[in-house]
Amino acid sequence: MRVLVTGASGQVGGALVRLAGDPAAAGLDLVGVGRDRLDLAQPGRIDGALDAVQPDLVVNPAAYTAVDKAEQERDLAFAVNRDGPAALAAACAERGIGLIHISTDYVFDGTGTRPYRPEDPVAPLGVYGASKEAGETAIRHAIEDHVILRTAWVYAARGGNFMNTMLRVGKDRDELRVVADQHGTPTAAIDIARAVLALSRARIEGAPVVPGTYHYTSEGETTWHGFAEAIFARAADAWGRRPVVQAITTEEYPTPARRPAYSVLDCAGLVSALPSLPRRSWQAALDEVFAARMAAEEKVR
Repeated sequence: MRVLVTGASGQVGGALVRLAGDPAAAGLDLVGVGRDRLDLAQPGRIDGALDAVQPDLVVNPAAYTAVDKAEQERDLAFAVNRDGPAALAAACAERGIGLIHISTDYVFDGTGTRPYRPEDPVAPLGVYGASKEAGETAIRHAIEDHVILRTAWVYAARGGNFMNTMLRVGKDRDELRVVADQHGTPTAAIDIARAVLALSRARIEGAPVVPGTYHYTSEGETTWHGFAEAIFARAADAWGRRPVVQAITTEEYPTPARRPAYSVLDCAGLVSALPSLPRRSWQAALDEVFAARMAAEEKVR
């Protein structure tokens, strides 16, 4: 089964493409395309990309993810996160191609007190979340054969993300201040990629997951402060030192976009649909990603 993966230079798309030789990808021909070949901000190019690759399934992790910048770039955020996926879904439906679309915990307002279920009401707080929610709605209307996979707090050994920011800033500082009243689940891009492979292989095996919206993250929850502490605990051996991480409130660290205070996702639906789905604690995933980041740094030296 040929699978077209958008955003091949991004965190999740890149992780998927790098899994091409993994046993979990057996039977899947993963074809990664970057923005130069399929740019969601230019829907007119979608047909050409699909016709060139001739996929049986499309996975769309590509997105506008600059959460704060989106407050000033609303039109661009909606063009990439709503209009592009809408056109992609319509093109897939026309060709009888299935679509797996990656979405976000930011569709929720974070006022909940238990993990959010896929069917819970959405109420995004900012432009980024609103644009992603609008993209979800557009996909549901455009194509029946779809899976919307919401995830959260994505990070990888490469690219712009919280882990890499902490390692860059913490290397030169003895003390940092990190928000401790926002709760979620750090999720490694490689684990999201493995979940997508499981969804794809289910189609090959004739037991596809029922179309709809699902959640997938690592297991457990923490805060940004707790995530930072875990990152620096692992960095201490390499650095010979460990920065002090001061816990602060969201009010003490104002940003252009509001973040959900609680965005832990309930993944029971997908776990039930795919009993063999690989899922591990966020700490175990961090061990792997951190080691990959350190190995990459060692190669550069």
